[in-house]
Amino acid sequence: MAKLLETENLGIAFGGLRALSDVTLEIGRGEIVGLIGPNGAGKTTVFNLLTDVYMPTEGTITLEGKSIVGKKTYQITRAGIARTFQNIRLFKDISVIDNVKIAMEGDMHYSALAGILRLPSYWREEKAADLRARELLRVVDLEDFADAKAKNLPYGQQRKLEIARALATQPKVLLLDEPAAGMNPTETQELAEMIEKIRKKFDVAILLIEHDMSFVMEICEKLYVLDYGMVIAQGKPEDVRKDPKVIAAYLGGNEDE
Repeated sequence: MAKLLETENLGIAFGGLRALSDVTLEIGRGEIVGLIGPNGAGKTTVFNLLTDVYMPTEGTITLEGKSIVGKKTYQITRAGIARTFQNIRLFKDISVIDNVKIAMEGDMHYSALAGILRLPSYWREEKAADLRARELLRVVDLEDFADAKAKNLPYGQQRKLEIARALATQPKVLLLDEPAAGMNPTETQELAEMIEKIRKKFDVAILLIEHDMSFVMEICEKLYVLDYGMVIAQGKPEDVRKDPKVIAAYLGGNEDE
């Protein structure tokens, strides 16, 4: 499988304290990859390095063979990496569909004058954005809630809306930070099916952080396990879960966890 996103010997230190060291990951086109490990292992730090929240102190990050180290967050988004967050970040007092359309603003090309005067070019692009936003909401089963305020959605649907908004940037790689957190078993199963649908429909690679091991084992084709900021295991889920280092660091002694 062709490499899409790759890190090599990635690391970062904060005031002399090394948070990540020698993290090497490979994600192929259309692949679903899990990044797991105990709390504090450095998983979200990896996401923050990939999206320029932090600047690595060592190592490389490449997207389609081109370095993205040093690029601004908006440049990384335009290059093809989008993310969600552990704590949902929505514009909660505006409509569901407007949350999605806001993420499309970088693709709107009408002039300020056309917007002020509501010229035909403005209405053409607004109509196209509306249609595309509704299609994304359809993908995440939120089309019927397009005009509702985001804050009125149940928690699980807010998670789906955040994913729809990330998809609005047309990513090549989608980073999901604990997407199943706080969901009940029914919502978690719906999320697993939705992620598989997104992968197929948009041919997007997905890297996800998750603590729900049943969820991870069901949808991920490859896992990387972090502990104390280092990769201690990688490979197919069925192999990783049997690795003694993983059992000791994360899964405990119960392989059915």
